[in-house]
Amino acid sequence: MQTTITAAFAVLEKVRETVHKVIVGQNHLIDRLLIALLCDGHVLLEGVPGIAKTLTVKTFATTLGLTFKRIQFTPDLLPGDLTGTMIYLPQEKRFEPRKGPIFAQMVLADEVNRSPAKVQSALLEAMQERQVTIGDTTFPLPKPFLVLATQNPIDQEGTYPLPEAQIDRFLMKVHVSYPSKEEELQILQRMAKTHLTFELEPQTNAQEIQQMQHLINQVELTERLQRYIVNLVDATRHPSEYGLKELQPYIAYGASPRGTIALALCAKAHALLRNDTVVLPEDVKAVAFDVLNHRIIRSYEAQAEGISEHTIINTLLDKIPY
Repeated sequence: MQTTITAAFAVLEKVRETVHKVIVGQNHLIDRLLIALLCDGHVLLEGVPGIAKTLTVKTFATTLGLTFKRIQFTPDLLPGDLTGTMIYLPQEKRFEPRKGPIFAQMVLADEVNRSPAKVQSALLEAMQERQVTIGDTTFPLPKPFLVLATQNPIDQEGTYPLPEAQIDRFLMKVHVSYPSKEEELQILQRMAKTHLTFELEPQTNAQEIQQMQHLINQVELTERLQRYIVNLVDATRHPSEYGLKELQPYIAYGASPRGTIALALCAKAHALLRNDTVVLPEDVKAVAFDVLNHRIIRSYEAQAEGISEHTIINTLLDKIPY
């Protein structure tokens, strides 16, 4: 097993190095994309415009050797624009299904909160069911299938916020931050050109990725750590039972059992990225914010006092014993 884990680690290191030929910094984002890939889950990316979210995803898809489609979500987008529709062929007097961009292995849903609920629902249904029905025929989506959706946190005019129940479908919500000054200098030196060309060689393929996804099941998660994960998630619902009465007024709703499963899977993937076969408490803590921040619904009191999800999760990690 160790040899197989080591082989997967070597491939993922090559993927990371190749992505960095284009992308400066963004180590947290790249690692979280690798974790989502290993866990066969989807990611919601939140960050201001111009910090290379789209470029990172496109570079990531090329490096992985996966088919890629980018969909710009707009208020006039229809579900059929995403999933596909039936096309009438007059010469043959019959309808034929025309598949939409959702049938790529990696799909970038850009500014997902720009489209109305029916389009968001069509996307999220495809994410959950891994299949799309066009007319009376159901088509399976390709494997692996990864949706990376972006949303802008500062411009809320003309947007349709994702309901909490739909946000919960995302394995992680990753906050993408500004680069450091040194990183921005490298970006300037690399990108301030009128014509940019990057020749990237795929470092893996769909079949190998699916084999790496199965490796997650071989990473050991002890019962003690399982109980630690359950306690962390349960504390988001009943903080008073864990001696955290101060958090009770700030949490309207805690994380769901889907959050418990996601935290365990992401911790296993994080261990694999360290070339280890055993999950440590540090692995759970490393991914806790990305897994839980969109699953904790703050109360009005928390919003009024400026208590963020980050503050709540940090308190949980500090106070809940392993």
